[in-house]
Amino acid sequence: MRRRLINSTLAVVLVVIAVFGVSLVIVETRTITSSAHDRIEAEAVGLVGAVESRLLDKQPVDAGALAEQLDPGRYARIQIPGQPPVEVGDPVSGGVIRGSARGEHGLSVVVEESRSTVTREVGRTMAVVGAVALLAVVAAVLLAVRQANRLASPLTDLAETAERLGSGDPRPRHKRYGVPELDRVADVLDASAERIGRMLTAERRLAADASHQLRTPLTALSMRLEEITVTEDLATVREEATIALTQVERLTDVVERLLTNSRDPRTGSAVSFDLDEVVKQQVEEWRPAYRSAGRAIVRSGKHGLRAVGTPGAVAQVLATLVENALMHGGGTVALRTRVTGNQAVIEVTDEGPGVPADLGNRIFERAISGRNSTGIGLAVARDLAEADGGRLELLQGQPPVFALFLSRTAPEPPQQHPETVR
Repeated sequence: MRRRLINSTLAVVLVVIAVFGVSLVIVETRTITSSAHDRIEAEAVGLVGAVESRLLDKQPVDAGALAEQLDPGRYARIQIPGQPPVEVGDPVSGGVIRGSARGEHGLSVVVEESRSTVTREVGRTMAVVGAVALLAVVAAVLLAVRQANRLASPLTDLAETAERLGSGDPRPRHKRYGVPELDRVADVLDASAERIGRMLTAERRLAADASHQLRTPLTALSMRLEEITVTEDLATVREEATIALTQVERLTDVVERLLTNSRDPRTGSAVSFDLDEVVKQQVEEWRPAYRSAGRAIVRSGKHGLRAVGTPGAVAQVLATLVENALMHGGGTVALRTRVTGNQAVIEVTDEGPGVPADLGNRIFERAISGRNSTGIGLAVARDLAEADGGRLELLQGQPPVFALFLSRTAPEPPQQHPETVR
C-alpha cells in the first residue's frame, strides 16, 4: 500500500510539473526572445537619432564616434545616402537577432546580435524551472512517504488488533489515529473487544458458578445414595429415594437458573412460597452429613412464614451457608427464621471461629476466602439472593451469623364460602 500511495502521488506531481513546466518554458522563451528583439529595435532607433544629430551638427559619422552607442557583442550597419556604409562592431556569425530603424532622408540602421545570447538566457530560465521542479518532486516524495506511513501504519495496527482479537485477547487498545475512517474502524474493534471480553468473562463465570453450585447438591445426592446402599430397610430406602428425587429436582432447577442468569442476570422468577418447607428440606438433606461429622443441625424461630423469591435459589443460598458451616465452622449449626418489618429473615449460625475481622463484608467478593477455598460460594449466593430482590449479609463475624433477607407476604386468609340462600 505504501508503494502505491507513493507512486500515485509522484505520478500526479510529475504530470502537474510536466504540464505547467513545459508551458512555463515556452512562455519564458517567447518572452526572452521578444525582449531581445525589443532591445535591439530600441538600440537601432537610438543609433538613428545619434547619426541624425551628428549629421545636423556637420560632424563625421564613423565607427569610432558611434561605438559608445552600441552594446558590446552587437553589430550595427549604418547606411547614409550618398556615403559608404558605416559598420560598428564585429559582424555576427551564425544565427542572429536583427533589428532595424529608418530616419529622415533615407537613413537606415540595422543592428544584429547573436542568437546564442538569447539561448543562454533561455537555458538559465530552464535551469531554474528544472531546479524548482526537482525540489517539487523531492517534496512530493517526502509528503507521499509521510502520508503513506500515516495511512499504512494505522492499518497495520488495526490488523494486529484484529489478529489479537481473533487469538483470544479481547483487551481494547483505545488507540486513535486522527483519520475519521480509521478511527471509526478502531471504535468498532474496541467495541467488539469489549463485547467479546464480557462474553468470555460471563462464560468463565458460568463455568465457575456451575462447578461450585452443582457440587453441593451432588454431594448431598451422593450421601443419600450411600444411605440407600447401606440399608436393607425398604421404608428407609423409599424415604431416602424420595429425598434423592427432591435433590435431583433442585439440581435441575440450579442448572436452569445458571443458564438463565448466564443469558440475563436480571431475569428473576420470584414467587410466593412456604419458607418452612425450604428450611426443613435443607435440614433433612444435611443432617446425615452433620451426623457423620459428629455435629448437629437444628432449626428454630418463627413458623408459618411465606416469602417472595425462587425456592430453588433460596435453597441453594441456604445450602451454601450450611456447607460452609460444615466445612469451616464448628459445633451445632442453627437455622433460625424471624420477621423484621416486611421481611422474612433466615439466619445461619454455628459455634466455630467465624469470619476473620480483616475480611468483614469482603467475604462476599469473588476470590475472597478466609479458609483457602475458591471464594466463589458466598459471591454466588449473594447474586442468587439479589436476583429476586433479597439480600445476603454477614450480621456477626464471631461467632458467624449470616442472614438471608426476603420480602414477606402475609398469610392468605381462609376463603369464606357464601351461604346459599334457599
